[in-house]
Amino acid sequence: MIPLSKKGSCSSQLCLALCAFGLALLGDLSQALPVEDQDYYLQEIINRDHYYSYPGPDEEFSPFTEQPGQEETAPVAEAEESPRFRPGKKELKQKKGNKKEKSILEIPPAKNGNKKGEKNKKGNEKMPDGGYESRRGYEVFRESCPPLGLETLKITDFQLHASTVKRYGLGAHRGRLNIQAGVNENDFYDGAWCAGRNDPYQWIELDARRLTKFTGIITQGRNSLWLSDWVTSYKVMVSNDSHAWITVKNGSGDMIFEGNSEKEIPVLNELPVPIVARYIRINPRSWYEEGSICMRLEILGCPLPDPNNYYHRRNEMTTTDDLDFKHHNYKEMRQLMKVVNEMCPNITRIYNIGKSHQGLKLYAVEISDNPGEHEVGEPEFRYIAGAHGNEVLGRELMLLLMQFMCQEYLAGNPRIARLIEDTRIHLLPSINPDGYEMAYEVGSELGGWSLGRWTQDGIDINNNFPDLNTMLWEAEDRKKFQRKVPNHHIPIPEWYRSENTTVAVETRAVIAWMEKIPFVLGGNLQGGELVVAYPYDMVRSTWKTQEHTPTPDDHVFRWLAYSYASTHRLMTDARRRVCHTEDFQKEDGTVNGASWHTVAGSINDFSYLHTNCFELSIYVGCDKYPHESELPEEWENNRESLIVFMEQVHRGIKGMVRDLSGKGIPNAIISVEGVNHDIRTASDGDYWRLLNPGEYVVTAKAEGYTSSTKNCAVGYDMGATQCDFTISKTNLARIKEIMEKFGKQPISLSIRRLRQRARQRRQQR
Repeated sequence: MIPLSKKGSCSSQLCLALCAFGLALLGDLSQALPVEDQDYYLQEIINRDHYYSYPGPDEEFSPFTEQPGQEETAPVAEAEESPRFRPGKKELKQKKGNKKEKSILEIPPAKNGNKKGEKNKKGNEKMPDGGYESRRGYEVFRESCPPLGLETLKITDFQLHASTVKRYGLGAHRGRLNIQAGVNENDFYDGAWCAGRNDPYQWIELDARRLTKFTGIITQGRNSLWLSDWVTSYKVMVSNDSHAWITVKNGSGDMIFEGNSEKEIPVLNELPVPIVARYIRINPRSWYEEGSICMRLEILGCPLPDPNNYYHRRNEMTTTDDLDFKHHNYKEMRQLMKVVNEMCPNITRIYNIGKSHQGLKLYAVEISDNPGEHEVGEPEFRYIAGAHGNEVLGRELMLLLMQFMCQEYLAGNPRIARLIEDTRIHLLPSINPDGYEMAYEVGSELGGWSLGRWTQDGIDINNNFPDLNTMLWEAEDRKKFQRKVPNHHIPIPEWYRSENTTVAVETRAVIAWMEKIPFVLGGNLQGGELVVAYPYDMVRSTWKTQEHTPTPDDHVFRWLAYSYASTHRLMTDARRRVCHTEDFQKEDGTVNGASWHTVAGSINDFSYLHTNCFELSIYVGCDKYPHESELPEEWENNRESLIVFMEQVHRGIKGMVRDLSGKGIPNAIISVEGVNHDIRTASDGDYWRLLNPGEYVVTAKAEGYTSSTKNCAVGYDMGATQCDFTISKTNLARIKEIMEKFGKQPISLSIRRLRQRARQRRQQR
């Protein structure tokens, strides 16, 4: 019989041999993996348990106990406690870091750091007791490392793991800051990561896939209309191999971070000192007593440079445009507009359309070869942004666009020069500056989903316009009233113009602006999704909340929406993850507004029914308020789309409607056969009618004039087809004109007949 000691020795040798064979086999298999994925998948195979695995209630294993090769930590008393763990007050007291406490993992010298993200060189603020308090608010957050990208989807679903989950719709991939739940919450798209059990053994983990300097964590509770779930305290652990975990310390004990006190307001906690690792794990320690362990989070960190890793170098986004990539408050926005105007005084003009509730002027920039005047035959285009003050990306894209167009015009870019010479462009970056200032004060990632969305007096500008849809549809349903409500330029109801009506001053300013300038095409930039929505935005069936409700120009709107989505870097990418709950890939990154969610009084529907302008809502990013380090990439995502969409204003037909003397006729009606929506000429008699390629029968008519009909063909090449009309006055109009010229008023035929009948009756008597 072999002695026990020898048997153990043989067994250990045999195990070593088998392990070596297994590693060699894995090495051969790794050759079949793509270069960029080898390291990640080898880590998964060699070092990880299944990420849904967890200890049973009777098992002694805890993810917080010492592992082989792990440095010694303080004993964990919680392992023997009840699954209904609730920490005492003493555990929550210690929140301050210690400056003298060194990072457990090695912190490389500053020269190896990511300079783009490293802006905070002051460190934490020293307190009288010698500790260091995490300073919350926008100032500190702006100076620390940026978010790694859970909210912006830079972090993929495969990088997020959890101990347990309640169900797939509450998996780790749903634990992203500000993610929104679906209408029906018990589905695949719920509003957080929720652990399968409420005990102190649960965790959610991020694999950064490279060494990263972690500096902080932002947390939220579960987004839900019906449930209240959030974590009130947690620990943080890091690892380089996902096997041996180190708990972030505060002095000699594990540091407990204070979590949320409600489910929507984000809470930022900075680490006492930055820690370099590849993996970071959040371990909830207490939670709302009437709820469950549910979290949404964002991790702050600076990925360290790795020039040898092709995967990361291939996916790095850079821009060659020399623009001001930062968030601008109201004062900085005005200053930037002034700088652009001084650089390009011959093609730009700054003006305002009114004031906000707080008295801030609503500034716009006009870009044209003759700024300040409407040129006959030149279409007018507009971009507006910031109707929701916390949807900041659209505002910054407008500021970047005006800089870009000025620079490219000066550089002689023929495409930009042609666009400026043939179009009068208006950029209104911030309709709701009051709301923006509220969001700007707390900063990126810390305002939640709704802070700053509404105006100062609590109004949603985007849905604050007159509901003209109901007036039109009721008239169409009642045939005898159809003549009283036209299919275009529907007048605003008198009740809406009353001062007692709940209408924002910003909305009234925008309406006056829309009525003053003959816009042809417009886009309002919004955030929180990645899709282009086209009208109608309101369902026609009163008992439905979602229903495809097309306009008479549905084919044109679909093309306009697709022109933006198809040239965006991500909107039509079938591989990209949905932002929240809706997958818009079946319509190539576009959606009919009413089929998404019904809205009465939207700016899109109002613009279509009250003016000539075709307006669409362009949702430019999943993150409403991205960190300023994300702005260069967001600019690259949207730059081509912004230009292509402006160019669409030159599709369709255009022309003049004149009388026999050659004078332009204002307010003449342009009708297209088969399309139950007309437009009208501007004050000079010029018009623009957006149409897809094809042949159309077009009629021009005006009060007091005979109508004229032509066949107009629209080609596929860029540039609207010229289609002019000359119409003559009717005989009745000429008689009226002659009689008015000689001071005589024409007598109505109906009145004349009544008078004749009255004489006949008197004669018969």
